[in-house]
Order: sequence, then C-alpha cells, then structure tokens
Amino acid sequence: MNPHSRHSSPLVVAVLSLALAAGLGLAKPAGAAKYDITIPGTTAYLQGQFHDLSEQIGLAIAYRPLAPAEPLGLLGFDVGVEITAVKIDKNESFWTAVNPDLPSYLGFPKLHAQKGLPFGLDVGLVYTKLPASNIGMFGGELKWAILKGTLATPALALRGSYTTLTGVETLNVSTYGADVSISKGVGPITPYAGIGEVWINSSTNVAPLSVALADEAISATRAFVGAKLSLLLLSFAAEVDFSKVPSYSFRAGLSF
Repeated sequence: MNPHSRHSSPLVVAVLSLALAAGLGLAKPAGAAKYDITIPGTTAYLQGQFHDLSEQIGLAIAYRPLAPAEPLGLLGFDVGVEITAVKIDKNESFWTAVNPDLPSYLGFPKLHAQKGLPFGLDVGLVYTKLPASNIGMFGGELKWAILKGTLATPALALRGSYTTLTGVETLNVSTYGADVSISKGVGPITPYAGIGEVWINSSTNVAPLSVALADEAISATRAFVGAKLSLLLLSFAAEVDFSKVPSYSFRAGLSF
C-alpha cells in the first residue's frame, strides 16, 4: 500500500465531499453516521480532552469570509458554493474517544451568501453540513469597510461573526469572531489578508458528564490570506486559514 494513500489532501477531500454531499448535505447519503461524533457517556472523558476537542471543533466551524475587505456596495450581492477542508489531530485521544474513524481532513461543503448595504456595510450568511456525519453549522457576519479602497489605496475592514454547531446532540459549541482585513485589487484579482480572534463557548449535555465536565470558554488567534477572481458575473475565491486547526477553502459563485 502506498503510505501516502492514508492521508487525504485538501483538494481530494474537497472533491469527495462535494460528490458525497448530494446537494450540499441537504440529502443524507447512505451510511450517513460514519463520521458522527458523540461525547462518550462516561467520566473517563477528561476535562483536558474536552477543552482540546472544543477548541478544534470551534476553530473548524469558525466563520471564513472568502471575501476581500472592499465592500460589495448597495446593490452588490455574492452567492456561491464553497468547500473548506479542515485538518484535525485525528489520532489524539480527544478525537478517537468520540469517533476513531474520522479522516485527517474534515470536508465541509457550504452555501454562502453576502449582501452589500449602505455605508460600506456587508452582511453574510453561511450553512454547512459535513457529509456522512451529524456535524453541521450555520452562521453569519457583519463587515464594515472603514476604508473602501481606491485605484491607488487598499480597502480596510472590520468584521464581526457568529457560528453555531448543529446536529451533535451531546455537544453545544458556538463561536464569536472579530477580525481586521486588508485588500487591494489588481485587475480582476483581489488579494486579501487578515487577522483576528475567535471566542469559543462549549458545553455538553450528556447526563453522566453534566457535572464532571465544566463548560469551556476558549479564545484563539486566527490569520488568513486569500484572493478573489472576478470574471463578469462569475467569481472564484481561495483562502488559507492559519490557526491550531489550519484549513483550506475554495469558493465558486455569482457576484454582481
């Protein structure tokens, strides 16, 4: 066996996830419980493990903008399909205890829409469901372009975001994010970069653990770089996020 065959690349995960999604996870494929996660109903699951699991899940579902700092404008609208491949520490005990069969990369197919508002504001919504799993997420953002950018100067924006885990009955995770980003268009391509903080709140409602495991409140720094390509009404974006849980995202959509 080729030793490299055990490790899924982000691109392979993206392709397979989109194929398995069968409509972005709106229809469950056969064997849909393969990648389910469940907090074990035993006090053998330690607080430190719960902390690490909460941090990785929180960073996995945290909001990813896949968009430059410049605003869409009052009439602007961007809607697309995207995939995020998130690298997890699958061999660590905090993961193997909840599901020993998880892949190295979790692939999230998503629906993502953003709408321009007055005064340099944009709002966005995202929904995702990991195929063959109970892991899902929805969330949103509010972005304010402090500097809208010109032909000679970059755009600068502040963003606030929120996401929440869905589908996992034994685990509650939500995230709040704040970041600053900068971008500068060069022809049809607009590179961008940003840095911010993610605050993760996590709790479990498994009866035997309700006392043993305390709620977790975690903060983590996250940086990202990406680029958006605009071709008439079509747009494509790619983004790499750097944190304890790195991820790789690609998006294709309509932008007008």
